[in-house]
Amino acid sequence: MAIEQLADGRWKVDVEPIKGKRFRKAFKTKGEASRFEATCRAKVIETPDWAPKPKDRRKLSELAQRYYDLHGHTLADSVRLKQVLEKLVRELGDPIAIKFTADQFCKLRGQHLADGIHGKTLNNRLGYLKSLFNELHRLGDIDYPNPLAKVRPLRLQERPLSFLSHAQVTELLQTFDTYPNCEHLALIARVCLATGARWGEAQGLVSSRVKNGAVTFANTKSRRTRSIPVHPALERALLDYFKKYGPFPNCMRHFSRVLESTSIKLPAGQATHVLRHTFASHFVISGGNILTLQKVLGHSSVNMTMRYAHLSPDHLQDALRLNPIVDTFSTLPQPRN
Repeated sequence: MAIEQLADGRWKVDVEPIKGKRFRKAFKTKGEASRFEATCRAKVIETPDWAPKPKDRRKLSELAQRYYDLHGHTLADSVRLKQVLEKLVRELGDPIAIKFTADQFCKLRGQHLADGIHGKTLNNRLGYLKSLFNELHRLGDIDYPNPLAKVRPLRLQERPLSFLSHAQVTELLQTFDTYPNCEHLALIARVCLATGARWGEAQGLVSSRVKNGAVTFANTKSRRTRSIPVHPALERALLDYFKKYGPFPNCMRHFSRVLESTSIKLPAGQATHVLRHTFASHFVISGGNILTLQKVLGHSSVNMTMRYAHLSPDHLQDALRLNPIVDTFSTLPQPRN
């Protein structure tokens, strides 16, 4: 008999559509067993060499490596991506990938929230895992749906962007200029403040990309190169440095140590990025165009740049001019004694 019920209640298919082609598999329901039997018979008649695809027993760690090999290594933040995925896999217990559920992820996310990990970090991790399943499904490496497809990112409270005042900028640069062995830090900080570059973009400059009164940033987050004009004195200082010392060393942590010696206090996690915020904020405060700022910062969407729009002198001024009680303020009652 092609289908029979086992002692544990499952239904076993044992079918041989043609001699030498035998398929056996157990299912939870008789309906599933019947469909499998019918599929086997039809497929073998159509294609004699056909065989049902074996069940995917790969662990999440194997899928993470497969994703990295097929796609992840091409991304700008590939090293960080690999580290984050490996850490997530360990924390999730490296389950069989096809059995991995949204419930497992959400429970781990809840533990991380309780441990004080910021929601933005957790949303990034969700994005990495979703991308893993989506990309492998797109490439045909897995044939089951993304188990995290319906998991929504956490809603985050928007935080005001911190930026340095003119006095703080002066203090920071003076500290760099007088701190021992900090010539490279002072130059990178000036590039960030003068162009809105990310620290890594400025740190990656080389002499060949400093010319004609501009600096050109490559290996950017958006994967697009961009050239920003700079003051002749900064151009000259950069070229002199490269001629004497060569490329900048990796010094982001050194920046944080020097920053701690100043009176400047920043929200957690901002450090070098405050220089980019400072450029953008002062650009808008001084009346700069938001679309120009988008190009200078290298944002792929103006929506990201709009974070700075509220700093414009004209931002939402119509609320002051067009509200329904604007004509009543001249007769506003005085406080009673």
